[in-house]
Amino acid sequence: MGKLVIVFALTFVIGLVAAVDEHWWQHANYYQIYPRSFKDSDGDGVGDFRGIMEKVTYLKKELGLDAIWLSPIFKSPMADFGYDISNFTDVHEEFGTLADLENLAAECKRQNLKLILDFVPNHSSDEHPYFAKSENKEAGYEDYYVWHPGKLLANGTRVPPSNWVSVFRGSAWQWSTVRKEYYLHQFLVKQPDLNYRSAKVVEDMKNVLRFWLARGVSGFRVDAVPYLFENEAVNGVYPDEQKSGTTDDPDNPAYLLHDYTQNLDETFDMVYQWREVLDEFKATNGLQEDLILMIEAYTPLENIIRLYGKGDRAGAQVPFNFEVLSNIFKDSTAKDFHTYVMRFYNALPANQFANWVLGNHDNKRVASRLGVARADLYNIALNTLPGMAVTYNGDELAMEDVYISWENTVDPAACNSNPRDFMLYSRDPVRAPFQWDDTVSAGFSTNPKTWLPVSPDYKQNNYKLQKSAPRSHVKIFKSLVRLRKQRTLREGTFEIKLVDDNLLVYKRELADVSTIVVILNFHNSARTVNLSEVFDGLPLEFEIITSSLQTNYIDG
Repeated sequence: MGKLVIVFALTFVIGLVAAVDEHWWQHANYYQIYPRSFKDSDGDGVGDFRGIMEKVTYLKKELGLDAIWLSPIFKSPMADFGYDISNFTDVHEEFGTLADLENLAAECKRQNLKLILDFVPNHSSDEHPYFAKSENKEAGYEDYYVWHPGKLLANGTRVPPSNWVSVFRGSAWQWSTVRKEYYLHQFLVKQPDLNYRSAKVVEDMKNVLRFWLARGVSGFRVDAVPYLFENEAVNGVYPDEQKSGTTDDPDNPAYLLHDYTQNLDETFDMVYQWREVLDEFKATNGLQEDLILMIEAYTPLENIIRLYGKGDRAGAQVPFNFEVLSNIFKDSTAKDFHTYVMRFYNALPANQFANWVLGNHDNKRVASRLGVARADLYNIALNTLPGMAVTYNGDELAMEDVYISWENTVDPAACNSNPRDFMLYSRDPVRAPFQWDDTVSAGFSTNPKTWLPVSPDYKQNNYKLQKSAPRSHVKIFKSLVRLRKQRTLREGTFEIKLVDDNLLVYKRELADVSTIVVILNFHNSARTVNLSEVFDGLPLEFEIITSSLQTNYIDG
């Protein structure tokens, strides 16, 4: 299943030098690290900064990556594993110290590996000092969060101000016994929403960006951007959202359309403001290299495109492209894949760069969601399509989701459901520890008990085993990253054709340098394709650069 080949022209001399005007991020390989699960250096069963630092050589010299970004590492009660932040300018003690993070940033810089941090601007923890100030109506903090006295019914009962539903189920409003008002939380009760209609909030969060930039990071991946702004109350009244008609469960966020709580115009303007902060920091400090914004937004494609910027105002360089991730499944065809690749590629604004994302900490792993037999196929596509490639840690090994029982489940998205349905919501399976080798806890930790259980098949699938195997997923991944350094994949033309519903071929070409042809076979069996019937003027001789484990081809 999923046989494919990359073939490489021998006709021309290969150019190894990138274009002179290229910025580092435009064709980069990015790698998401989930810090709790990457490498534990001190044996407490939780990954940490020093563990990541131990693996910088793996990331840069072995995999050949350009940048890593860390899921949240800030001080937190860990109700949502770091997305509930109690101090935006300090690190969580389980991961190490601020000095440890600065040492990691310095080591990354020494090895020319860019370090990107998560920025979680929509909400804080309810244990943040500013929430206590706001709850007590201290001067300057009265409107730091979104507050409302609620509605008083005819029978004297006080109820939430609107029918808005939280991402984690149930009302998005929580009563404060201290302030005697409701506060908005679009995620957990312990994650009150910041009020971006407050000038103080806006400036304070810009200062968070400046704080971390001063410590050597190269940019930010910004979390949950669509939720930043909500409709203002009109005459003290927040509007109810309309029912979607897709579910009868009023606690399910899908119960409502979210026209009043997501993707408001002000949200896009805030992204443009953050880009101005980064560009200003670069100019003020005389930096030679760009600082970047990567935006997470599960939102219709037209909104993703708006995030790039408007007119003369620049936005994010990398609004994550979730078209493939959200719409391609195990039974998807080459035609399906072509459809969603081209939906994004054709919508891309002029002078902007595409990005391709197949996995992250919130979705099932590529090998589990799309099939182990197609893991190489998708990694080949990820690394040969024009633009940037984003890989979730472990996907280079075709790691699979790990079953986590109800008793061991810690993800609040699952814990807020029930023992029968929790697996529909749990993100724990994709967050299990990295499989380094066949020693205790897969080499992730010296502790046999880790914060989430290690995969039971780690002795059959780990990095050490794949590194020594004649052919493996990680060796294919490494060859693809090397290939992406070639000018043809950075500057070359892109021409794509469906041979049939399950066979896709595309060509990357740079005149007087080389031609690269990629064949993606979504059939369940081998197929033969006559490339000269697909593309005119191809060179007569090709070399196989790499192919999936499902083929019998030999590299070279």
